[in-house]
Amino acid sequence: MRLEVGNIFIKDIQFADTTKVENGVLYVNKEELVNLLSVDEHIKSIDLEIVKPGDSVRITPVKDVIEPRVKVEGNGGIFPGFLSKVDVVGQGKTNVLKGAAVVTTGKIVGFQEGIIDMTGPGAEYTPFSKTCNLVVIAEPVDGLLQHAHEEAVRIVGFKAAKYLGEAGKTVTPDEVTVYETKPLFEQAAQYPDLPKVAYVYMLQTQGLLHDTYVYGVDAKKIVPTIIYPTEIMDGAIVSGNCVSACDKNPTYVHMNSPIIHDLYKLHGKEYNFMGVIITNENVYLADKERSSNWSAKLAEFMGLDAVIISEEGFGNPDTDLMMNCKKISAKGIKTVIVTDEYAGRDGASQSLADSDPSGDACISNGNANMIIVLPKLDKIIGHIDVVDYIAGGFAGSIREDGSLEVEIQAITGATSEVGFGHLTARTY
Repeated sequence: MRLEVGNIFIKDIQFADTTKVENGVLYVNKEELVNLLSVDEHIKSIDLEIVKPGDSVRITPVKDVIEPRVKVEGNGGIFPGFLSKVDVVGQGKTNVLKGAAVVTTGKIVGFQEGIIDMTGPGAEYTPFSKTCNLVVIAEPVDGLLQHAHEEAVRIVGFKAAKYLGEAGKTVTPDEVTVYETKPLFEQAAQYPDLPKVAYVYMLQTQGLLHDTYVYGVDAKKIVPTIIYPTEIMDGAIVSGNCVSACDKNPTYVHMNSPIIHDLYKLHGKEYNFMGVIITNENVYLADKERSSNWSAKLAEFMGLDAVIISEEGFGNPDTDLMMNCKKISAKGIKTVIVTDEYAGRDGASQSLADSDPSGDACISNGNANMIIVLPKLDKIIGHIDVVDYIAGGFAGSIREDGSLEVEIQAITGATSEVGFGHLTARTY
């Protein structure tokens, strides 16, 4: 598959009478978008706020972050299985409003939603302090069950991102990057002298508001499979989970996977990037065995020399991570694992719930238990009272002077794949 991604650099967002992109500014018709998002019977009210890098603003609880994109040419549309028909995406042309993001908030869904600070020390831990954000405040009707609440807010975020993305459909991109992965045998033959490398992409699927979706299907219902990297760029994989804010990959991160983008950078130079194996993170041992067996089988089937394996979440999924690592290594395929750690506030605790000698090449995204103090900011969007009981918060996290004392796991994107940056380990 060959996908041209056209980046339209957004340097500002403003409310206006017409939604459009002009000279790097995204103009948004607030009334039109509110009306579009207010049709869900589960949502009592919708409001929109604009926040920009450097603003003295704190957003919490953060449900999801989504990047506005639009299909210009090619099959299907953005968010297939949700807002677009279930067609195979990942080819043709897609325009991106780079530098803009939709952030969803409102009454808390579960207890593992996060914080985005647009300035101060907390801003250094989240990439979403650097984007121009349209915040969608979606308040549910009274008595709505949590799963229905999560679904309603998820779809509201997708609709807002699609609406904004459409404004860039006829705009000439500032930058165009081509990503291409050929069918398996063709790809292997293209660079026969280079090591064949793939990405084993573990998706959070433990249920209880810990869900990820592939073409609209709850990923805990799938067996591991092979997917073109470019499909993911068109929104084939989206977040529906409320796992700890630092651990989860918001939809924005799935669409911009740093690992996938880094693997493409040296494709054809240092290695042959063969594609992506997606797998799930299960609760029961039999399901863990099945999925890790399939991941190893697919890695062998693809004739790989090495893989990068990333984890979403912590604790129970550490076992899935190690089972994938162990079984793939047993096939003679070299592995590097990517994970954050929960090593206690003093850093002295066991950092992963499971381990294996085969996991001898590891990239750490940091200790999520580390304590940070976030100073009082001028404006709160959302509900600040949730900070005392979200993951990473605790009784007394909200101080009398308006500052917060939390573990960095409470910050959206603090140690997840979104903060991963460039690959620093060789797998071959």
